[in-house]
Amino acid sequence: VVAHVVASGAGFVEDLDESFKENRKDDIWLVDFYAPWCGHCKKLEPVWNEVGTEMRNMGSPVKVGKMDATSFSSIASEFGVRGYPTIKLLKGDLAYNYRGPRTKEDIIEFANRVAGPLIRPLPSQHMFEHVQKRHRVLFVYVGGESPLKEKYIEVASELIVYTYFFSATEDVLPEYVTLPELPAVMVFKDGTYFVYDEYEDGDLSSWINRERFQGYLHVDGFTLYELGDTGKLVAIAVIDDKNSSVEHTRLKSIIQEVARDYRDHFHRDFQFGHMDGNDYINSLLMDDLTIPTIVVLNTSNQQYFLPDRNIESTEDMVQFINNILDGTAEAQGGDGLLQRIKRIIYDAKSTIVSVFKSSPLLGCFLFGLPLGVISIMCYGICTADTEGEVFEHEGAKKESGDRELTDEGSEEEQEEERNGKYTELSDGELKQKDVMEKKKD
Repeated sequence: VVAHVVASGAGFVEDLDESFKENRKDDIWLVDFYAPWCGHCKKLEPVWNEVGTEMRNMGSPVKVGKMDATSFSSIASEFGVRGYPTIKLLKGDLAYNYRGPRTKEDIIEFANRVAGPLIRPLPSQHMFEHVQKRHRVLFVYVGGESPLKEKYIEVASELIVYTYFFSATEDVLPEYVTLPELPAVMVFKDGTYFVYDEYEDGDLSSWINRERFQGYLHVDGFTLYELGDTGKLVAIAVIDDKNSSVEHTRLKSIIQEVARDYRDHFHRDFQFGHMDGNDYINSLLMDDLTIPTIVVLNTSNQQYFLPDRNIESTEDMVQFINNILDGTAEAQGGDGLLQRIKRIIYDAKSTIVSVFKSSPLLGCFLFGLPLGVISIMCYGICTADTEGEVFEHEGAKKESGDRELTDEGSEEEQEEERNGKYTELSDGELKQKDVMEKKKD
């Protein structure tokens, strides 16, 4: 039955080839660029089939496809694919990257948001209330044609991958909303609203990027990655959600109170939330944090701050944040050379431990075999050097012996030479003796 369901889902996902480049512009496509050997791609495949089925059943105009980026590398490169899997929504000449959690619900939400109108009108109060219930964060432009609206549309085309953008007239807004002037850009979240002020908030794109999150979040790896684009410091209560003890509950409540009651003081520089468990934060900081605890992360340079005393109240947390802002709190970590070396060593150690924990035999094979080969090579090199020295010594000895024989000759030759000299001297003496005898005669 499961195989039949998976096969049915795969039927709504089209396998794309080189013809896709020319045929895609008439439709909106949600495409998974994958590699056959990629483990994350294989994990995404059943989810992707569910996405294809759901999009077809709901009558979405978005077509769902997948492409082997290793077989059609030129097309994948043209779309800026640099890792696997990469999810993109292709709409006309525009390509939007998906960077959220790889769940069916989140991917479909992304596709419907990006495939729809860039700016969605809110024609009535009833529609406004309906949209406000569905979305935890929504941006609204109020007013007629203006340079601010042009800027709003420009920002929406860039950031629609993250959030929704709406437009409305002033009479559609809730009665509690008051605007100092029109036109205006507003964000509704955390049970209230905030109006964009160019002089205080700076560039509209930066403001929307900062405000697209709720004031308090349940932080995970994906959320923390996205928060890096905001430029904010992230204050996190690291707790165990399953632990209902007073200490875990108290730290979470303190962070929530600071996010709510001190928004005007800290919202431009800080994002608040909690994280369940310390596994991810330990790997990020390369340290073992005891939970519950509070840590403040600087995602731009990988620095972090730990309180030098227990956080017992909201006032303690506010003082800790102020110490960070005025530079008196000690920063740890960072992205310097020593930290990068430490990161390489830590990642290598973590990988080895993970492999041995999950599969000891595989770990022995992966790490034992190379070490064995290296040991044999080293042994061979050392042995070869020793034998070479022996041969060289023997060769030198032989050469020395030959040189001695060449310079002085053998003992027999030397004896013959001495005998020869003796014979020559004896014959000479005999001749001289004969001459003397003749003279005497």
